[in-house]
Amino acid sequence: MAVKSVSIRIEEEMLDKIAYIADYEGRSVNSQVLVLIRNHIKTFEDANGEIRGRIKPDSNVRPARK
Repeated sequence: MAVKSVSIRIEEEMLDKIAYIADYEGRSVNSQVLVLIRNHIKTFEDANGEIRGRIKPDSNVRPARK
């Protein structure tokens, strides 16, 4: 599996809070963000079914719920 890099814009206060939690749990900020992403994907798949195959945003993304 290839590892990709992504940049995000994040408010300083939120980054400080994530860094605090990461330090508390003995992780780097990067590792903590990966844990959060993995947990969110699992929660989504548990509720909606496994995401399979190559993701095609134009055909797989539903409008946001209100």
